[in-house]
This record gives sequence, C-alpha cells and structure tokens, in this order.
Amino acid sequence: MPTYSIGQAAGLLGVSSETVRRWADGGQLRMDRDGAGNRVIDGAGLAAFAKERAGGLHPVSDEVLTSVRNSFAGIVTKVTLDDVIAQVEIQSGPHRLVSVISREAVEELGIEVGVRATARVKSTNVYIDRAGERS
Repeated sequence: MPTYSIGQAAGLLGVSSETVRRWADGGQLRMDRDGAGNRVIDGAGLAAFAKERAGGLHPVSDEVLTSVRNSFAGIVTKVTLDDVIAQVEIQSGPHRLVSVISREAVEELGIEVGVRATARVKSTNVYIDRAGERS
C-alpha cells in the first residue's frame, strides 16, 4: 500500500500542507507515523477522503437527468468561435476542460466567458497514467 507525505497529499487534494495538517489534527484525515517518525497517510485512506471531499465541491443540479457520471461544474474561461465550430474552456476547481462543439450550440446555450456551465464527460477513450514506481 503506498503512503503519502503531507506535502504529497496536499498536492493531490489541491490544498496547502497546513490544511492537511489541520484535517489530520481534527480527526478528519487519518495519519500514521513511518519508521522515521514522519507523518504519512495511507493511499486507500487518502483516496476515500478525496472522494468524500469532492462529493459536494461541484454539485450538479438535481433538475438534470443524465446517464453521464462525470460532471464538472465550473465557469467558462474562454470561447473561440469559427464559422461552424466553437472551442469552449471551463475551469472546474483545479481542472481545465476543453470541448469542441458547434457554434450553433454555443449561441443557443448563451455560452460566453464568465457563465457557469457544466462539462459532462462520457467516453470510451479515457486514458490513465500512473505516477511513481511500479510495485
């Protein structure tokens, strides 16, 4: 089971090291000590905490019924229009999502910089990279 330092956990969660320490000191995030006495977080515990914490960060309206399970609520940061096609960028927390859709869709939805929007991802082509050493 991999373990993570406070700094590594902070980077994965998108918060400061001090925030991770406060969560641990407050009992929200379990930490142990390694052989050298350093505070570490086990990978499974960190994954469960990240999933629980993310649940309410970018809620999607209950009014929307969809089969898509990967929704990223955020704010439109850039729109590039062509004659037929548009490129739309959304910032959702630490995630930047870019979509190419029709210009007609952008105009019908009133998508422009500063508008709240939700990117929904349903794909058979999702690539995953693994960081770190192989076990």
